[in-house]
Amino acid sequence: MFTGIIEELGTIVSLHADQENLDITVRAALASEVKIDQSVSHNGVCLTVVSIQDDTYTVTAIKETLDKTNLSTLKEGAIVNLERGMKVGDRLDGHIVQGHVDQVAKCIAISEADGSWYYTFSYDPSLSNITIEKGSVTVNGVSLTVVNSKKNEFSVAIIPFTYEHTNFNTFETGTIVNLEFDVIGKYVQRITQLGL
Repeated sequence: MFTGIIEELGTIVSLHADQENLDITVRAALASEVKIDQSVSHNGVCLTVVSIQDDTYTVTAIKETLDKTNLSTLKEGAIVNLERGMKVGDRLDGHIVQGHVDQVAKCIAISEADGSWYYTFSYDPSLSNITIEKGSVTVNGVSLTVVNSKKNEFSVAIIPFTYEHTNFNTFETGTIVNLEFDVIGKYVQRITQLGL
């Protein structure tokens, strides 16, 4: 379980295909603090640490994960958002994030707004995921508030701190991102669909 508050940016130093799996080695300061078998969120994808060496650690993404997230597009040198699992008793500063990506989206617009940035994303509505105006959404692991919610697109506003401390500053029009829709919103939607 995560909060969507990014701890650190990591750098991809190695990608190694192992049959249909992908071993991803990340350089990050938190490498000295993680343990084998711990969960770390990478652009919003919960992955298990399988090895640690100096200032790097390795995680493995299976085919299912590669098919449903943007991890299959990673290149060496790419910057990823990192967050370790939350501790029981910690403040929940973002929102409840499972680290289970629902689908990918495409960045279709970026605009500056006198000290902040608006990013607009479009996604495939056929998967029945929805955003709720002023609700929460996770984009590449970052907990954000939805603005301008539509059937297949939404925007988020990014403050300077978030811009500087996440990989949002690498996005451009066409960038593919991971989305995790608000788990509470998903349950409410499902209950509504069932007529309960």
